[in-house]
Amino acid sequence: MISSDTQPRRQRGRRPGYKAAAGVFAVGMMGTTLPTPLYGLYRQQIGFSELIVTVVFAAYAVGVIIALLVAGGYSDVLGRRPVLMAALGLAALSAVCFLCESGLPLLYAGRVLSGLSAGLLSGTGTAAVLDLAPPGRRGRAGLAATAANMGGLGLGPLVSGVLAEYAPWPLKLPFAVHLVLLALALVVLLLLPETVHHTGPRPSLRPQGMTVPPEVRGIFAPCALAAFAGFSMLGLFTAVTPAFLARTLGERNLAVAGAVVFTVFCASTCGQMLMAPVGSRRSLPLGCAVLVAGLLLIGVSLYLKSLPVLLAGAVVGGVGQGLAFRGGLTEVGGAAPAEHRGATISAFFVVAYVGISLPVVGVGAMAVTLGLRYAGMVFTGCAVLLVAAVGVHLARNLARRPDSR
Repeated sequence: MISSDTQPRRQRGRRPGYKAAAGVFAVGMMGTTLPTPLYGLYRQQIGFSELIVTVVFAAYAVGVIIALLVAGGYSDVLGRRPVLMAALGLAALSAVCFLCESGLPLLYAGRVLSGLSAGLLSGTGTAAVLDLAPPGRRGRAGLAATAANMGGLGLGPLVSGVLAEYAPWPLKLPFAVHLVLLALALVVLLLLPETVHHTGPRPSLRPQGMTVPPEVRGIFAPCALAAFAGFSMLGLFTAVTPAFLARTLGERNLAVAGAVVFTVFCASTCGQMLMAPVGSRRSLPLGCAVLVAGLLLIGVSLYLKSLPVLLAGAVVGGVGQGLAFRGGLTEVGGAAPAEHRGATISAFFVVAYVGISLPVVGVGAMAVTLGLRYAGMVFTGCAVLLVAAVGVHLARNLARRPDSR
């Protein structure tokens, strides 16, 4: 039998708690977006097209999906700490690949390793933060896990953009700094108490696969489509916004590029926090509506070549994405039977991460013939139609469902 519990109060008083676990989670996730403002420098150094930029970016999603499908439930068997240690190790190997980069092969390897790390961190990091929360603070711990996840993703481009713009060795120093942060995170992790305990023979490790029970499929499909569209927007910002700023708007400051990407992830964090007062049932159609508004602003910014409108789109779209994503995750998790809840949530994340990869590669392919600006406008138009249709469907079909908040 496996049990997940918090430690006795005396032990917790001597050891770091859920806030420290959230810090470890954030440092690990930070590495997944660290290369974002640097792709233009890699293009100059190696020489490749915008399509290759998006393919390199999407290699990360391949790693995430593999980790979710194969090892999504391993922390329930091995414990939180070993899986988190593996995730930090993979993040360190990814940083080493970028430090030793001499061409595309190591860029691809670094991104896949980063994705594997993020796939392990997404579920295990969240579970560890919640496990370590004292009674009465699980709500705060949930917010801490959300902030660690999206905040870490946002800090990556901000830190690397500032270092690359104002410090020496722009393609090396961000990853060296991240290695130092990972070492500190490992020390903190070793001090954290283990929260998964076995009272009988340990179950065997098996690939989790992608499972959606029949009773969940009605709500799973629209919620997953909303997550797909929202993550597509995050992917677009992360993969091609720095190139759009530099080549279309003439803004070549890497710190500015990192700050723009940071903005959309911060807005997503705020959107997820808003779900609590709004409720999951209402946050889904509302999030879709706000996401549509954000996507329209992004499309207008591309048409007008306007940085202020792009920032407005980042804020509005990020809030909508966060509302819809957390609302969908709550509805799907609440509808899933207990024995399949972990696998169902992992399937939800798989669809979301497909959204962060395939559409972005499509934008890169269109950019070869249409140019980045017009390819982005086509993408936003398609995303608006998808999100609007999903939002209308959710508004009609969730009206009579109980709130899963």
